[in-house]
Amino acid sequence: MNKAELIALLAQKANLSKTNAEQFVEAFVDLTINTLKAGGEVTIAGFGTFSARSRAGRIGVNPQKPTEKIQIPSVVVPKFKAGKTLKDALKKK
Repeated sequence: MNKAELIALLAQKANLSKTNAEQFVEAFVDLTINTLKAGGEVTIAGFGTFSARSRAGRIGVNPQKPTEKIQIPSVVVPKFKAGKTLKDALKKK
């Protein structure tokens, strides 16, 4: 499912206009990104938790010259931990 399909289904399920559904999705994405940038977490009970984690820097290998070592800098990456309701729903296929 892509973003347009999500908006269309959300509009239908919540009885909203597509414009309102699109604004809702955009607001959710913006709030989630801003919260993660500020070091917080977004938890939706039963669904899961979005968080940001720091991945430490390390030494890697240049794929074009395997004998050459390169420094890979530390970076902040997004993480999602599924909630119990979501996990249980997927187990019951």
